[in-house]
Amino acid sequence: MTVTREILLVYDRECPACDNYCRMVRIRRDLGELKLVDAREHSEVMAEITGQGLDIDQGMVLKLDGQLYYGADAIHALALISSRSGFFNRLNFWLFRSRRLSAVSYPLLRWCRNLLLKWLGKTRINNLEVPGRERF
Repeated sequence: MTVTREILLVYDRECPACDNYCRMVRIRRDLGELKLVDAREHSEVMAEITGQGLDIDQGMVLKLDGQLYYGADAIHALALISSRSGFFNRLNFWLFRSRRLSAVSYPLLRWCRNLLLKWLGKTRINNLEVPGRERF
């Protein structure tokens, strides 16, 4: 009997770029099942993220084997466990397999995300309840 691990990817589903990325990324089947979690909905994992002081507006979170990977670390870890099937997943692996490249590119991606959400008139998730941070 094979036991599949549940691997959680927590992100802002209202962000079109984040949503497309998370729906397209595939992990290797032998590692488990990737479950997408909308950070705007109350969940146990969001309570854990907030409890760790992680601002979901500043980075997605990958939960793998009980460990939380945040922002650039999340995209790097996701690249390492991703499938290499299809153009998108091969490109994702190539771009983010390097911890250094992930650390450099993630802030730019986050800036683009924040700009897109501001342009779309979306509010922040504000899981850390920072005063004065309602909109992008």
